Amino acid sequence: MKAWRSPDGVEWAVDVDLPGSSNAMVIFRHPDGRTARLDRYNWYLSHGPEARSVTSHLSREKVMEALNDDELARLYRRSMRISRPDPLLPIQASDG
Repeated sequence: MKAWRSPDGVEWAVDVDLPGSSNAMVIFRHPDGRTARLDRYNWYLSHGPEARSVTSHLSREKVMEALNDDELARLYRRSMRISRPDPLLPIQASDG
């Protein structure tokens, strides 16, 4: 993991998961740590030689090395929350 500060001043822990031959999930873990509801993710897309081979895989370490501040800022700008929003309150049955 590595630390990265977003433009709003939040210090995120950045992790890499699910590396494939051409992509890997980059996870921005919120410093709160009490809930995963604030964590975010985006997909890192590799353009290296491994991306053209279905038998090779990216390593987490290689992806982490490629994640400089500019790349993390780009990924963060288009990141999505990992969890879904809170469900709506249940509809109350009427008495009538």
